[in-house]
Amino acid sequence: MHGRDAILANTPDIELWPGGVLRARGNHGARALARARTVLRRKRDGALLAAVLPEGLLALVPRLAREPGLDAALHALAHSPQPALRAGIDAVPTLPPARLPDRLEALGIDGAAYAERTGLALEPEPAWLASAGRDRYQRALWLRVDAARGWRNLVAAAIRDGVVLEAISGYRSHDHQAGIIERKLARGQAIDDILAVNAAPGWSEHHSGRAIDISAPGEPAAEESFEATAAFAWLSEHAGGHGFTLSYPRDNPHGIVYEPWHWRFDGPAGAD
Repeated sequence: MHGRDAILANTPDIELWPGGVLRARGNHGARALARARTVLRRKRDGALLAAVLPEGLLALVPRLAREPGLDAALHALAHSPQPALRAGIDAVPTLPPARLPDRLEALGIDGAAYAERTGLALEPEPAWLASAGRDRYQRALWLRVDAARGWRNLVAAAIRDGVVLEAISGYRSHDHQAGIIERKLARGQAIDDILAVNAAPGWSEHHSGRAIDISAPGEPAAEESFEATAAFAWLSEHAGGHGFTLSYPRDNPHGIVYEPWHWRFDGPAGAD
């Protein structure tokens, strides 16, 4: 499972990454990862739990059998179709946000009040995501299969016009979004200030696998200065024709700060 056919299978607690993508944080498990067909990764903290080797499942943590969500992950492993069967399929099921209420309560966020105030839609996570290449930092970039295809087409079209687009981030889980807010709270930021910049877990468009943060070579990531680049000018003129729209323009009704870098794929106009 490599290259454009790579698939990340998703469950509420655990992600199933294709072999050859993740790297060990230390020597422990490095040899196993080099041989792994699939790697089980805990979503709430990114810990690598197990490697699926040709000879079977190798635990990378103690007491793997007690890991929350392991049964669901093993079921997904056993029943996931091969990537070749999924190529080009745009109908992607979503996961129930079963753990989201607990995460919001821990962060002190009233989900119902937040949704009413912002008008943002709840964004469930896709049950699987497709490889869209790598981001600026050489991390694996995951998007819904239609958005991944749209991103590749967008990048290729920009290059033909002499413009280079760089991905900063794509899919993020509810857990990942909660972790961003937890770290900002730990630094003493107020929750209302954080939510003006970062959507609450469950309401970030990044959860859908359709949103991507974009920058240009030499340009800081996620800064308003991106508006002054040739890349942004090109996106403003051409992104719509490739199915991408700017999610948070100035004075948007959601109360989110202006984000010239954040674009969402909804398919070309007139597409079914």
